[in-house]
Amino acid sequence: MPGRHVSRVRALYRRILQLHRFLPPDLKALGDQYVKDEFRRHKTVGSDETQRFLQEWEMYAAVLWQQANENTENSTGKACFGTTLPEEKLNDFRDEQIGQLQELMQEATKPSRQFSITEPTKPKM
Repeated sequence: MPGRHVSRVRALYRRILQLHRFLPPDLKALGDQYVKDEFRRHKTVGSDETQRFLQEWEMYAAVLWQQANENTENSTGKACFGTTLPEEKLNDFRDEQIGQLQELMQEATKPSRQFSITEPTKPKM
């Protein structure tokens, strides 16, 4: 991305990663990796694409911030994140983006992994 946007891009990148702390662990890991990949992939795009890229990620950050606040205030303890992708936005995607979106959906909808943490046992003598 062109140099004049560097500080704005870095600030947005940091903000998104901070907001991901509110996500469940599996979604946080997936989201962090996706953000890192997307920001890296768009380092050298032109000014017009940079503006659109920043605008979309700023909207994502705003929605995530709102959902994090709602979930914090929600007394049920059941966190809810995400939103429906409007069809008009989907129609604007290139084939490569559709493929990435499909991969992301498959990864995000995998059954929850169960982590089992056990205390180390002392060897018997």
